Amino acid sequence: MVYDEGLAERIRERLGADPAVTEKRMFGGVAFLYEGNMAVGVTGDDLMVRVGPDDTDAALARPGARAFDMTGRPMRGWVVVDGAAVAGDDALGAWLEEGRAFAASLPPK
Repeated sequence: MVYDEGLAERIRERLGADPAVTEKRMFGGVAFLYEGNMAVGVTGDDLMVRVGPDDTDAALARPGARAFDMTGRPMRGWVVVDGAAVAGDDALGAWLEEGRAFAASLPPK
């Protein structure tokens, strides 16, 4: 699967200076990990965000968000945000911070 390299580059620009952030190809796209825990990723034209199980419903209520479902079984704690919904820097930044904050709440790997 081809992923939106432009979106990935925008994420790199925002997260790349943080030494705790690493990049890894996975899910047919690219993932950004914080201290070894996945925070966000790009799959196709969309942004994957790890929000945590307690914040899934609130995240799904936001514009462009839908359940993350690669296998026919939605994964609680994850959402996919339509690429058009993160076209603006503020919207992208808010989602990136949410994913980074949840990943930072987990023990480092």
